[in-house]
Amino acid sequence: MTAGKRVAVLKGGHSLERAVSLRSGAQVQDSLQRLGHEVVAIDVGAELVPQLLEADADVAFIALHGPGGEDGVVQGLLEALGLPYTGSGPAACIRCTDKLLAKYLMREAGIPTPAFDALREASIKELGAAAALASVEAQLGFPLVVKPAKGGSALGVKFAQDSTGLPGAMVGAFSYDSTIVLERYVEGRDLAVSVLDAPGGGSAAEASKARAVALPVVEAVPRDEGFYDYESRYEIGMTTFVCPADLAPETTERAQQLALSVYELLGCHGVARVDLMLEQDSGELWVLETNVVPGMTATSLLPQAADAGGIGFEELAERILASAFTR
Repeated sequence: MTAGKRVAVLKGGHSLERAVSLRSGAQVQDSLQRLGHEVVAIDVGAELVPQLLEADADVAFIALHGPGGEDGVVQGLLEALGLPYTGSGPAACIRCTDKLLAKYLMREAGIPTPAFDALREASIKELGAAAALASVEAQLGFPLVVKPAKGGSALGVKFAQDSTGLPGAMVGAFSYDSTIVLERYVEGRDLAVSVLDAPGGGSAAEASKARAVALPVVEAVPRDEGFYDYESRYEIGMTTFVCPADLAPETTERAQQLALSVYELLGCHGVARVDLMLEQDSGELWVLETNVVPGMTATSLLPQAADAGGIGFEELAERILASAFTR
């Protein structure tokens, strides 16, 4: 256990994921206080740096979702201040938050990810890229998933059943980011594998030898058939979560190994959650994306996976906190 620390819990912010972040931060704050840490809760805004300097914390626990919290911005700021922090570093955050970049890296590394194309709003206005849609449709087929290149919590993710529904889906996704990803829809089971750094020894050198471990697989089963959207993920009762997921042992092992490979490929640290689809017809696993600041709410997948693996919420928070000192 990490000796009692003065911990700045960063939460809230101004992104569209503010509400989820506040709930995650509150859960973390309560747990760390019960563990004997002194907690300074900071709702991140324009006065973050003065607040951090005034807090004189030993470490920052990042419970900040969305832009500013997961894209490397606050991580780079904390490094400039010389303050240890939880989770991945700036480079890994950039790689994971940019779904397009992450998918290119996975494809180059031979990690299965659904076929995709990307469109930038500027290219439609300046290069006539809309004329390429017919080719994109021919290559990827329908249905199509249309999502902002950056963002999380399924915000802005749209579903196009056919070509008539594609323009509306694109407009919806463009409202969240100027670059969108058009991805082949994989019909099947929605899985998530959280990865947690194994407890290290008393020094960073010893800790660096500890391997990351994949927690039990969680399956998200929406109450209503259809797309797993923001409301399904965060409204209690909208989704049934099964953990460990009822999978063949070899499928579980494959999903966990893929998650560990992605974690290493993208340079993650401390904790991350990798989302996958198990295709209904082929039985193949496809990696969708990686979340570097997984939710810590009552309906979040990371705490559920940890609990199924014999790790209670307080121990989970403690292990994430300890990883701040093993970077």
